[in-house]
Amino acid sequence: MPVLRKTAQEKDAGRKLKYFVRGDLGVSYTQFASLKMTGGVRVNGEAALANYPLRAGDVVEIVLPADAPAAAVVPENLPVDIVYENDDFYIVNKSAPLPCQCSQKQESGALENRLAARFGAQFVFRPLNRLDKGTSGLMCAAKHAHACQLLQKQLHTGAFAREYLAVVEGNVEGEFTVEAPIAKVDEASVRRIVDFGRGKPSVTHARAVAHGNGRTLLRLRLETGRTHQIRVHMAYIGHPIAGDFLYGQEDKRLPGRFALHSAHLALEWEGKRMAWDAPLPDELAALLRD
Repeated sequence: MPVLRKTAQEKDAGRKLKYFVRGDLGVSYTQFASLKMTGGVRVNGEAALANYPLRAGDVVEIVLPADAPAAAVVPENLPVDIVYENDDFYIVNKSAPLPCQCSQKQESGALENRLAARFGAQFVFRPLNRLDKGTSGLMCAAKHAHACQLLQKQLHTGAFAREYLAVVEGNVEGEFTVEAPIAKVDEASVRRIVDFGRGKPSVTHARAVAHGNGRTLLRLRLETGRTHQIRVHMAYIGHPIAGDFLYGQEDKRLPGRFALHSAHLALEWEGKRMAWDAPLPDELAALLRD
């Protein structure tokens, strides 16, 4: 079972345990009450009362309940690039083409299968951000439900930040913003379109960082997170992503993928700002040369 653990500092001396657990460990009062009933709240290894006054050096532990059994995922012992890992979450640099998760039609061949082999029988996949099969780069996934809950809150505050690199067709200069609402073509389609009548607000910020071979390397930041947002917005302005077989034109040099890469991810954890970067894959950089 996952355990949250934190040591009280001098500034915490005299603070009631229930406030420390809520403020520093992100455990709600309802969760706290439930955990107390099962002996899941401890100070220095012993059960403690909610109003216990902390002393500097006290080690507070919250023993979280075990996850409910998840549907079995077929483990596949194949390479997976985990760039960071702690007790609560991990950052993975996903290759492409590779789907994130299994489906009813396809029970193998996904990132989820590789992670199941890496983390073992009790593995549950909790991605905070998902990438299309044809998109490479950084993803964050929580190891337990509580971490997932805390990180999901950041998705709506801007604390969870992502930036992408994309090679687009044509010459684009400077910085610009695309503000165009996105909607499904229809309920049965995976394609999205810009639709000012029924689309949801969608904003993409972009900056040109390099040019070559009739293409532009853009660095992009999403203000909203619609499905296929970057792909749709780039096609809308007449500069589709290179190799995008759904919104542009397939490139045989990029079988199964297109030139979009999750290059930067940042979040806050335990009071610290953390960030990771993943360089542009060689096959995408080559599009600017050849």
